[in-house]
Amino acid sequence: MSAVLRDTTSSIVERIRDLGAVAVVRSQYPDRLAPAVEALLAGGVEAVEITLTVPGALDQIRRVRDSFGERVLLGVGSVTDGETARASVEAGARYVVSPVFHPAIIEAAHAAGAAAMPGCFTPTEAQAAWEAGADVVKVFPAGVLGMSFFKAVLAPLPHLRLMPTGGVTLDNAGDWIRTGAVAVGVGSALWDDRAVAAGDYGALTANARRLTASIAAARG
Repeated sequence: MSAVLRDTTSSIVERIRDLGAVAVVRSQYPDRLAPAVEALLAGGVEAVEITLTVPGALDQIRRVRDSFGERVLLGVGSVTDGETARASVEAGARYVVSPVFHPAIIEAAHAAGAAAMPGCFTPTEAQAAWEAGADVVKVFPAGVLGMSFFKAVLAPLPHLRLMPTGGVTLDNAGDWIRTGAVAVGVGSALWDDRAVAAGDYGALTANARRLTASIAAARG
């Protein structure tokens, strides 16, 4: 069943792989999300994960969906239960990201037609998530584990699609890609909420350009 479910989400996963980066949005300024997302697009970052820590997150997902349509590959983050996963997909999320591995979240995401990206910290968790149908395994917090851990996991488990999140920077993103990541999740290094508060959207565009350049260089 997992393979069948992955077939339905393969186009989402392939686009994430092609883009190479997912912007992880944690913001206290939801009314400024639209110009900030536009700034990310200007810098080449098209995959945007709006976390549930954003005030009114589901409403913001709807607004971004309505404003940007297919220009943005929209996801939801910080999901910890199946009901919220379903509601997020109904709001417009194409993929569901979680800080933890819970089979119910994967099941709910797939039932709604979205990709599932659970968070895992150990090889056992990562393999269990894969067997439960995960489309991409979010390695979190990746900065604590380091690239040597990441590389060591992929040696015996090369079938896993891993995306490091937590500790990924604009400059080391390319190194994670070289280590075998299908994409990277980048939070505060990319989404500078102080810049958003100040209306300095150019800073976000500059960050996005640095990030995409690092990934492009890694891929040759």
